Amino acid sequence: MPSFSVRVLTLLCLALAACAATAATAVPPPPPLAAKGWVLLDAASGRILAGQNDTERLEPASLTKLMTSYVVFHALREGKLRLEQEITVSEHAWRVGGATSDGSTSYLPVHSQVKVVDAVQGMIVQSGNDATIALAEAIAGTEQTFAVLMNQYAQQLGLKGTHWTNSAGLPDAQHYTTARDIAILSAALVREFPEYYKWFSQREFTYNKIRQFNRNGLLDRDPTVDGIKTGHTEAAGYCLATSALRDGMRLVSVVMGTASPKAREDATETLLGWGYSFYETKRLYSAQQRVGQAHVYKVGEPVALVVHGDLYGTAARGELAGSRAELWLNPRLVAPLAANTPVGRLRVTVGGATLTEVPVYPAAAVAPGGLFRRLIDSIRLWFA
Repeated sequence: MPSFSVRVLTLLCLALAACAATAATAVPPPPPLAAKGWVLLDAASGRILAGQNDTERLEPASLTKLMTSYVVFHALREGKLRLEQEITVSEHAWRVGGATSDGSTSYLPVHSQVKVVDAVQGMIVQSGNDATIALAEAIAGTEQTFAVLMNQYAQQLGLKGTHWTNSAGLPDAQHYTTARDIAILSAALVREFPEYYKWFSQREFTYNKIRQFNRNGLLDRDPTVDGIKTGHTEAAGYCLATSALRDGMRLVSVVMGTASPKAREDATETLLGWGYSFYETKRLYSAQQRVGQAHVYKVGEPVALVVHGDLYGTAARGELAGSRAELWLNPRLVAPLAANTPVGRLRVTVGGATLTEVPVYPAAAVAPGGLFRRLIDSIRLWFA
């Protein structure tokens, strides 16, 4: 790390570490799954626990609606869309929504008005293409323009193997994603929009006297599963992105390209069981928790350092008891420093291997000291 001091300035035992580390659980290889691509991710730490073909470009089918939901939720939060607002079902939304052979429609009449809250539930619970396109057009005017927004948000999230051309997930040679990208997107939905995430666990939805059911069978099979989305086309196979919460640990799994709805559910259940059996996640530091201090030129007292967000670690069961944290600081820190200026990095290791690494910041803005302190340190900087 050439931008940092080559010397470890501080070595800390994490608050959760025991005096003597317990023996870690041996982790066997993940179970074989009959899917084109799959991945298992811890939502809090972002660690990929296992995967196969998880960066291979695959057809997403209705998993696309996760990104559409992400854009819609942003529009709701920013006030560009309101839940009680009525939007129009265009002929394009009606024709595409009613033309699918897998029943992915909310049965919205052409040119009708539908409340955003109903369209969102139609998109998420029933996977209605008509509701999805109506929402896209309400936000961006056309579905093509909405796809531009989808790609912009994908880039912001760091989805490296993804490109969208439509909001609903209809087949297109330039419409693709990866299992890993869907897992990252799913975790972002859970983390950023808890007020809207509830719809992903909704079992059924009735609109215009038509009762519609969620196709995610794991919502009934596993009480710890609270989302998130199914997908299917003939070319894509049966896909499922799942989020489960057990004892405070949230795992996100994505399986793509299985042979049947039961196959995607069985594969997901097996993958989640493996992850929860052999891994654990703990919060290592809380947001704004002090992690050390640093000498800053032109300031009389050491400056307290913090992490800006909660820092989580995921490792094999028992390994976190022996974790260590190393604080690496940038050389020649000089006041003034803003509170959002990174001044180094906190690296957490387990058994000598890096588990996670995040920037550290001053606990508050650092102003220069008095005239004498500034003069003395200016001279010291000549020799630093």
